[in-house]
Amino acid sequence: MSLQKNTLWNVLGNTVPFAVGLITIPYLVRQIGLEAFGVLSIVWMLVGYFSLFDFGLGRALTRQIASVRAGEQSHEIRSIVVHGLRFTAVTGLAGTLILALLASIAVHRWLNIRPGLQQEALWALILAACAIPLTTVTTGLRGILEAFESFKSINLMRILLGTINFALPAIVVSFGYQTLVWLVSTLVFGRFFIFWLHAVIVARKLKEIPSKVVISKSTKRELIAYGAWMTVSNVIGPLIVYSDRFFIAGALGATSVAFYSVPADALSKVLLLPSALTNALFPRLANLRSSNKTKEVTLYVKSVVFVLVVLITICVPISLGAHSLLKLWLTEDFARHSAAITSILAIGIIFNGLAQVPLARLQALGMPKITAILHAFEFCIYIPVLIFFLKIGGIEGVAYAWTARVMFDCIALLFLASHFNK
Repeated sequence: MSLQKNTLWNVLGNTVPFAVGLITIPYLVRQIGLEAFGVLSIVWMLVGYFSLFDFGLGRALTRQIASVRAGEQSHEIRSIVVHGLRFTAVTGLAGTLILALLASIAVHRWLNIRPGLQQEALWALILAACAIPLTTVTTGLRGILEAFESFKSINLMRILLGTINFALPAIVVSFGYQTLVWLVSTLVFGRFFIFWLHAVIVARKLKEIPSKVVISKSTKRELIAYGAWMTVSNVIGPLIVYSDRFFIAGALGATSVAFYSVPADALSKVLLLPSALTNALFPRLANLRSSNKTKEVTLYVKSVVFVLVVLITICVPISLGAHSLLKLWLTEDFARHSAAITSILAIGIIFNGLAQVPLARLQALGMPKITAILHAFEFCIYIPVLIFFLKIGGIEGVAYAWTARVMFDCIALLFLASHFNK
């Protein structure tokens, strides 16, 4: 399948579940109440965040299998799959144990849940913990399918999972089963069903591939090392992305967060396009690096130019017309507070989206260590800079700090990726 079609499927896989959520979430809030829905949303977040317990093996499997498919080691694919999935299962079980042990502390100390809902929330979190191994193994299976560039299958299942996550709880509630345990049970069922579908499709992909029982030690070490460095980036990434909101809330109050988070969250949807492209680009670059380096370089450069043109076309008008757009979408008062912030963040989105292309290239070339070290360095520098800009410039200062950080990240990644053009 062409890169364009793969990208389109990735866009659909991300946007359709979002649309289903827009329809069903208001109904769920009305039926079960804000507090219970808050706990349910935390469960959604935890199950997704604990997918980090695959320790980057999903991405590692994509890169390793895509590389060997182009070479003479295709007989190792089945062994790579077995060892990779075995590791994701073990780490997923570790995630289950950790969440189950922390569930009581979270419910009674951290989440500030009213006493009447605490027991229900406790069992909901324990039940959610059971979904973590299903999530980590599914991540590994998805990585395998990405290596085969089966993006149609991947995104059809992503759409199905998103629909189950949002629609099935609403259906259960409509039949009068409104407890958190029932609602979380639908999420666990959804994760199991999607895991089973991934497993069936992967089994079909591997059916005609010759098997090699023993995987080489070097390949095994490369898988683990790659996954470990990917985990560093995966852990640091969300900390960098969401730290600004916590600092704004601490310094200026929760109300001020809305003036920043609403335009930031809306603008983040622009990143769906570069994200969809780079997810499709990643296995293609890994494959071409082993088979046709000249074509790999050409594809990378074309992708950089394409993403840059698209993001400038979208973000520059938003930046220039921020006040009018916010006034039309929300209110004059909100536009007055957030227009400058939106203008600054829109320029930053250009660099943030463009950075995904060299990031995908470095990871496809087997260099997650470089990107992990870069992200760790950025985190250490960004937090004090963020605090300083917040003190001297308020929320607009935070927007400038974020934009400066993504500009540095983009330039650094483009520079690092350019060293491998030859």
